[in-house]
Amino acid sequence: MTSPRTHAAESPNGPSEVAARLGHVHFLGLAGVGVSAVARLMAADGVPISGTDAKELPVLEEFRRAGAAVHVGYRAENLAEAEHQIGRPISTVIASSIAAAGNPEYDEAVRRGLPILHRSEGLAALMRSRRAVAVAGTHGKTTTSSMATVLLEQAGLSPTFAVGANVAGMGVNAALGSGEWFIAEADESDGSLLNYAPEIGVVTNVEPDHLDHYGTAEAVEQVFVDFTERISDGGHLVLCADDPGARTLLDTVRAPLTARGVSITSYGTADQADLRLSELAPDGGMVSTGSASAPLRLGVPGLHNQLNALAAIAVGLHAGLSLETSVEAVSHFQGTSRRFELRGEFDGVRVYDDYAHHPTEVSAVLAAARSSLTGPGARVHAIFQPHLFSRTAAFAEEFGQALTAADTVAVLEIYPAREEPIEGVTAELLGHPVLSAADAVAAVVGAAEPGDMIMTLGAGDVTALGADVLAALQALR
Repeated sequence: MTSPRTHAAESPNGPSEVAARLGHVHFLGLAGVGVSAVARLMAADGVPISGTDAKELPVLEEFRRAGAAVHVGYRAENLAEAEHQIGRPISTVIASSIAAAGNPEYDEAVRRGLPILHRSEGLAALMRSRRAVAVAGTHGKTTTSSMATVLLEQAGLSPTFAVGANVAGMGVNAALGSGEWFIAEADESDGSLLNYAPEIGVVTNVEPDHLDHYGTAEAVEQVFVDFTERISDGGHLVLCADDPGARTLLDTVRAPLTARGVSITSYGTADQADLRLSELAPDGGMVSTGSASAPLRLGVPGLHNQLNALAAIAVGLHAGLSLETSVEAVSHFQGTSRRFELRGEFDGVRVYDDYAHHPTEVSAVLAAARSSLTGPGARVHAIFQPHLFSRTAAFAEEFGQALTAADTVAVLEIYPAREEPIEGVTAELLGHPVLSAADAVAAVVGAAEPGDMIMTLGAGDVTALGADVLAALQALR
C-alpha cells in the first residue's frame, strides 16, 4: 500500500499538451472548490495560471507560492496585470458558474475575444489523456469520488483526482498523480456533467433537485440518461440498485449501452445487485460479487457511506483490482471536509458538521448520527440552514419530516446563495422553530448532555457555527 500524497505532484515531463494548447489560463472564482481544483491540476501540469476571487481565502496564498498571479476583487485591469506578472498574454479564461456578464473581468475577456470555458470544460481537457472516472448522482458524489481516489491511491495506482472537498489524509481537493486513472466529481446542478466523456460513469442515485435549473423532475432524470450516453464505447456504468431513480435509469439505458459494449455493475443491498452488501453492521458488512466475498469495515458511519464504498469498490474492480484488495483499500478512507466532519468535543458532547442540503441527505446524515451514539438515552441535536428559496419551496414538507429524526431542531433563515427571495417562501415552511444563529446555538447547547451529538447541517454559512457551539459548550460548563 502506498502513502497518500499530500500535495499535487509536478508534471514529470514539463509542460503537457494541455499547457501548450491552453497557454496562460486566467481563472475567475479561483478560490471556489471546483475552480481551485482545476487550477491546482493545471498548475501542476505546467500550465501558467493567474486568477481572481471576490475575497481573500487561504487557498489563494497557496497559488501565490506556486507562482500564480492572484488578485482579490474583480477589475478589468487585473487581466493586464496578470499578463505582466506571468510574462505571457492570457490565452484562455476558465470561470466558475457565478462568473458571468457584468463581472468586469468576464466582460474584459469577452471584449478581447478570449475563449471562456466553464470549469468542467477545463477539467475535461485535463482528463483526455487519462482513463476517466466521472462520479455523478444527486447525493454522495463527493464522498464516492473521494473513496474511489483513496482506494486507487492505497492500491498503488496513483490516480489524478478532482473532487468537491478536501480529502482527509491528502489535505487537498485535487492532485496530479502518476498513474493512468483520473477520478472526477461530475456536477449535475448546472448540467456540466455532460462535458465529460468517461470510461467509467458512476451514478449514485437519481432524485429531483436543482429544479431552479431544470424546471421538472423529468428533466433531472433525462440529464442522467444523457450522462450515460457520454460513457465511451466499451466503457462501464456503475449504479446503485437500492435507489429507485437509478433502477429506472438502468431500465432506460441498458439496451443502448449494451449495444455499445458498455458493461454495467449494479451495487447495493438489493438481492439483484451485482456487487452486494449483506450481513449489515454499523461499520460495514459482507461484500460479495457472486464469486468472491470480503468483509467491509469503514471509519465513517451510515448505510449511505457503505453504499458509496460499494460504488468505489466497483471502480476498483473495473481497474483490475481484486475484491479483497479493493475492500481493504477503501477501508482507509477517513472522510472529507464538511461530510460528517468532527469539529470538536467538549464534556462528552461531540460536534459535527455536514453539507446535507436535500431531504434525503438530511435523513441519511441524521440516521448515521443516531447510529454513532454511545450509551443509553444519548440524543442528536441539529441546527439546519435551508439552502436556496427554490429548493425550500420544492421540498419544505420533506425537509420538515427529515428533521424529526433529531431530538432538538433549530432552523435558520434560508441561505439565498445565488437566488432572489420568492414570495411566501420562508424557513417557517419546514414546521420547526426558526431562530437566529445565536439563539440556535443556545438552544442546542442548552439541550445537550454528555454522550449527545450536535450537528450543523446545510450548504451555506451554517458551517461556521461549529466553533460557536464548542465555545458555548465550554462557557456553559
